[in-house]
Amino acid sequence: MKVISCEKPKRFVEKEEEIPMIKQGEVLIKVKSIGICGTDIHAFYGNQPFFTYPRVLGHELSGEIVEAGVNDCELKAGDSVAVLPYLECGKCIACRQGKTNCCTNMKVFGVHIDGGMKEYIKLPIDHVIKINGISFDQGAMIEPLSIGAHAVRRSKIRDNQFALVIGGGPIGLGVMKFAKLAGAKVIAMDINEERLQFCKDWAQADFTINAREEPVEAITMFTNGDFPEVVFDATGNKSSMMNAFQYVSHGGLLVYVGLVKDDITFNDPEFHKREMSLLGSRNATREDFKYVISCVENGDIDVNPIITKRLKLNDIAAGFEVVTNPTNNIIKAIIEV
Repeated sequence: MKVISCEKPKRFVEKEEEIPMIKQGEVLIKVKSIGICGTDIHAFYGNQPFFTYPRVLGHELSGEIVEAGVNDCELKAGDSVAVLPYLECGKCIACRQGKTNCCTNMKVFGVHIDGGMKEYIKLPIDHVIKINGISFDQGAMIEPLSIGAHAVRRSKIRDNQFALVIGGGPIGLGVMKFAKLAGAKVIAMDINEERLQFCKDWAQADFTINAREEPVEAITMFTNGDFPEVVFDATGNKSSMMNAFQYVSHGGLLVYVGLVKDDITFNDPEFHKREMSLLGSRNATREDFKYVISCVENGDIDVNPIITKRLKLNDIAAGFEVVTNPTNNIIKAIIEV
């Protein structure tokens, strides 16, 4: 089978490997669609935390089961599935509390271990979820959307509260959409006017702010001086993440959805006087995946407009820098296998 490996920053190599053999408790999947995400981009350019080379990237995945042993998951050959790529240990304090998304010994498919930029993969059978009612492209979008859903669920945002979402990439768009579904009034912030328009059109953001202009003044106006009860930063940008503290209401919450390979600092008096809460939101859980799948199935979320570029597995080495160049304004690129 064909495998695309990132041997070092900015270098993909095509290889041939044997189709993996599965044992009891595993499932063999023919990969169909792979989403290119921020983690893949950071890894390709050498900026991804907790990462080593060489590595086969790809964890936003959907495919078709080729082989499955006897199981309690009602999965069989021919089923369409989405991949839950977070391989937890099941024993640590986080796992014992049901927080498998932040396992102390987490192995993320395509990050800590080789992922899905290949024709076939094998996984533990309890890390795939049936998606027979949706397309493979939609299935590849379940993981990034679940990250947004998880962040919103952790925030416990309530009806009619203000949610400021900083960053209009796929993760931020997901946060906006699920915040709207939770009843929040959403303010979208980005530096790209075209992307801000997409936030209004697709995520139904109530207000938009260009971060290069006067964000504090705009936030003051939109919230009548109260500031948002919840601020989500989905940029993975150090400057943005530090600036986000000033946008939170007194008694409010800041949620870091993005990750940056750096230290974050903040002014303690500003933090303290607000009695702010600060949360990290990492990955997602099976519960989040199931919720997102149901939202796609019932039409609450239309993922098709987010997918703005497609390429073949053969084209990754030549086309990756093109599809990840911000000036091309590609929202989400999908690799078709």
